[in-house]
Amino acid sequence: MVLSTALREATVAVHERAHHSTYMAALLDGRLPVEDVALLAEQYLAVYGALEGRAAELREDPAAGPFVIEELHRLPALVQDVEALGGSVASPRLLPETEAYAARLAEADPIRFVAHHYTRYLGDLAGGQVVGSLLRKTYGITGAGALFYDFSALGSPSRFRTRYRALLDTAPWDEIEQRRVCDEAVHAFELNIAMLEGLAASTRTAA
Repeated sequence: MVLSTALREATVAVHERAHHSTYMAALLDGRLPVEDVALLAEQYLAVYGALEGRAAELREDPAAGPFVIEELHRLPALVQDVEALGGSVASPRLLPETEAYAARLAEADPIRFVAHHYTRYLGDLAGGQVVGSLLRKTYGITGAGALFYDFSALGSPSRFRTRYRALLDTAPWDEIEQRRVCDEAVHAFELNIAMLEGLAASTRTAA
């Protein structure tokens, strides 16, 4: 089985759990005040800061390097979003679950890095577009405040996903290493779910 298929099959159940978390349900229903949307952006600031910081360190790695795709990087957009939504870039309100998530990313080896890269960016490219549309239609947020969800620099999403699957399927890993990628991808979803549960507990309307 090719890695892209193995990843999809390994994460299907945990992906569904993340999608139906209490916090995400409240967000998708338009029930969160803007300050709670800002809180999510602040968590992402830490997560993507760690992930993209690790990307810079792994740029020359033969396995991880091909996944360092500048057009995917979200940190510059998140800085603008947090500021526009009234959050703090200098002192973000980080949850313990977010700090644990970011710590895992900061120490990721190439295999773990690719697993987290897959779960974050492909998820953003797919489900994130739904959130971006909701921010525009329900909250009236366009431009700064919703830039995180703008992937127009990638061109066609379907063509990019084809390119990305090819990167996964040609990565120089044997069966045991591919299993490590899949296991870490499941763990990545668990870390994300824990963060979302922390957000639900921290916001009145999501509880």
